[in-house]
Amino acid sequence: MSLATTPAKTHIVIPARFKSTRLPGKPLLHIHGKPMILWVAEKAQAAHFADDMCIATDDERIAKVCIEAGFDVVMTSSEHASGTDRLAEVAAIKGWPDHDIVVNMQGDEPLVPPLLLEQVKALLVADNDSVMATLCEPIEDYETFHRPSVVKVVSQQVKGNQRALYFSRAPIPCDRDVVLSNQNDEQPPKDAYRHLGLYAYRVNLLQQFVHWPQTPLEVLESLEQLRVLENGGHIAIAVAACQLPAGVDTPEDLERLNAMSLADFQNPVE
Repeated sequence: MSLATTPAKTHIVIPARFKSTRLPGKPLLHIHGKPMILWVAEKAQAAHFADDMCIATDDERIAKVCIEAGFDVVMTSSEHASGTDRLAEVAAIKGWPDHDIVVNMQGDEPLVPPLLLEQVKALLVADNDSVMATLCEPIEDYETFHRPSVVKVVSQQVKGNQRALYFSRAPIPCDRDVVLSNQNDEQPPKDAYRHLGLYAYRVNLLQQFVHWPQTPLEVLESLEQLRVLENGGHIAIAVAACQLPAGVDTPEDLERLNAMSLADFQNPVE
């Protein structure tokens, strides 16, 4: 069977860096007595739609813990500017075909439901003209809508598929009538959506991405997915099929997860 006719495989990759401004060594911090990266890896194993999974790291300490637990580890460069660059190196090292799909699972989200990983992969499979897929959720409150740390996304339907038009830290879309009338009802627009950091990529996009220079809007917003849009790529998007629980960014987040019962942590409500 030729490479062109070989069915595409799906690979889950978990990028894991030791460096973190707020939580140094974050992947190795313990939740219920186990390093966080191992909880994430076990979730990836539970995603039975994937053909394989691995952890991508530049740190020997993380690699040692994962290898001893029986997981596949790929050592990558410490010079990568983004997680997308790290995934591209993994794809090159593994020799994955251009048409294979890579699902990026964040190493600091131990509660991510496997259902969402499968959903983002299915989105990409269903839209042959898109090179990448991601998810979003409705924004229900005014404060979240205006918070710069919350990435907003607007999209449109094209040939039956929903595709991202733009991602921004600014409150988009803007309701012109509300702004011009100086109304302040403190409600987000009905079409306000928060972007969730779950991605699926085609391998050929990853290999192109690393050769594209950073783009003006990507630099301005500090959002690497804008590099894809600015280079003419399509990003499939859909509302998440279930809630994505918050990840670990602060010591308080870590305390919150350790305060959960082990049963609730292992089986969060989706």
